Amino acid sequence: MTVSQHPHPFPEPSTASYDVLVVGGGHAGVEAALAAARLGARTGLISFSKKGLGEMSCNPAIGGLGKGQLVREVDALGGIMGIIADATGIQFKMLNTAKGFAVQAPRCQSDRHRYRDAVVAHVAQACQRYDLEVIEAEAKGLLVGADGKRIDGVVLGDGTELRGTATILTTGTFLGALMYRGNEVEEGGRAEEPASIGLTGALANLGLELGRLKTGTPARIARDSVDWTAVQPETGDHKPSPFSFSSFDDGDFVPALEQVACHITWTNPATHTLIANNVHLAPMYAGKISGTGPRYCPSVEDKVMRFADRDRHQIFLEPEGLSTDAIYLNGLSTSLPRDVQDDFLRTITGLENLEFQRHGYAVEYDYVLPSQLDPTLAVGSIAGLYLAGQINGTSGYEEAAAQGLMAGTNAALWCAGRVPFLLERHEAYIGVLVDDLVVSRPTEPYRMFSSRAEYRLLLRQDDADRRLVARAHAIGLATDVDLARMEARFNRIDAAKERLKQAKLRSFSGKSAADVLRRPEITLDVLESEHSLDFTGLTRADRVTLEADIKYAGYVKRQQEAVMRAARQEGVAIPHDFDFKGLEGLRSEAVEKLADLRPQTLGAASRIAGINPPDVALLSVHIQRLRTRS
Repeated sequence: MTVSQHPHPFPEPSTASYDVLVVGGGHAGVEAALAAARLGARTGLISFSKKGLGEMSCNPAIGGLGKGQLVREVDALGGIMGIIADATGIQFKMLNTAKGFAVQAPRCQSDRHRYRDAVVAHVAQACQRYDLEVIEAEAKGLLVGADGKRIDGVVLGDGTELRGTATILTTGTFLGALMYRGNEVEEGGRAEEPASIGLTGALANLGLELGRLKTGTPARIARDSVDWTAVQPETGDHKPSPFSFSSFDDGDFVPALEQVACHITWTNPATHTLIANNVHLAPMYAGKISGTGPRYCPSVEDKVMRFADRDRHQIFLEPEGLSTDAIYLNGLSTSLPRDVQDDFLRTITGLENLEFQRHGYAVEYDYVLPSQLDPTLAVGSIAGLYLAGQINGTSGYEEAAAQGLMAGTNAALWCAGRVPFLLERHEAYIGVLVDDLVVSRPTEPYRMFSSRAEYRLLLRQDDADRRLVARAHAIGLATDVDLARMEARFNRIDAAKERLKQAKLRSFSGKSAADVLRRPEITLDVLESEHSLDFTGLTRADRVTLEADIKYAGYVKRQQEAVMRAARQEGVAIPHDFDFKGLEGLRSEAVEKLADLRPQTLGAASRIAGINPPDVALLSVHIQRLRTRS
């Protein structure tokens, strides 16, 4: 019997007062609650369902470009997403292997039910180890302090009041959520699960600016109804790469579960004709949905209408698990009516005789404009309130987990009167994510890409442990075991680097093996097989880091110099009451955006869309003049 099937996997809540209250049991909420509890905070996690913690609402996968780096960083900071992904993955793949190390990223297809059950089990165990409780309830409102500038806790659906020094909202796509399928409309943020209705009004009453966004999910179909001979198999890596650095403890990673193939098929002109002829029935095109959907992951209706010159679009058939016959149609997000879905899906090769388990649908939901947050993910104008995940206008499990970990960490530190834990853009993709959010007003769901990280040469997926484990250990997020693992790994790598520097290769005019390895065509495998060098004792992960360190050394040095130059600008604070509208010579667009977003430093100002270098230079002059006068 799994923990989630046990009638009482969690102890009953024993109090109505907490240091940190977390609302929502998705990826953000789980990481937030666990981080706060690890730091010693008395923590309460409020969720609609104790059995639904860590549920994968949409795509049953973890990682991807930009996202895989986030998961590695969450793991290095003591989070659980990478551990759970490794334990429940049914296909592992390193993406972008034909490109440089800086843009490579791990991804895994997950068994969605085992993933959820593993999260439930992990949280249940954490309840025994830490001062953590799980409360199965709906959060309907917030307890607001007498001055209206502080949150003192949460009001549950039955009127129960839970007190919390800090409250973290991680409501995902449930906040004021409506689900659409053609003319069908119902409340809910996920099929068969209710929306969170009361919190929208509570946030608006606090004076926070809200918006509406849209997401969608494809149909699920029965495995036996697919013609597998007509679709193209897509297998995982022969030697899979995990997410968690702990997965290398016993040497090279061996997946715990059976590994399976995904498959590829394509839409065709007949598919596109049916969609185009019925697109007026889609809620977005009928004007029923005002929220904007993700540009990088459009619905199939958007693909057909926006890219009319293309005669086909790729579809991935992804199994949802080993013990279910559900197949997820990645690339076919839609909110067209059921009968239209019935027709157009059956025009696709391999799906001619499909059987639906669930039709696709769209979700429209409320979010809080994240420019109202500070870098700890606290709402700047309301003490004790933190936000993480899709409530901040982001998309994706990985972005949610990263925000949840940072919000939970900083809420616990704030409660304890400790300094906040912040990551800069050159230190982590998580730093990029948070920094992007607090100077933005998203008009579509934010997704992490490697292209968003200007210092991505410093932020490889393979060395997140080197960058972050010691910092996490210093504040109590990572364990002594985590720190010892990281230190032992880089002792091995440093020793191997020294051997490479000392080894001289006759066939390369006596150059050191390290110098030869910098050549694009030379790899560690070549040095071993053709030049008798021995790297026994290094794991495959060690070898990747070793090779990347040596090949990128010159580029890394230049990027570190760029970081130092940017740091000088980043350190120039903009007074909180600075009058942008009173500046002479600044473009009206720049004045409007600066006054609206109110960046805290010149560096933050420089990253606002629409703010160009001359604007920043002029702003710098005005700040310097202000300082001189004072």
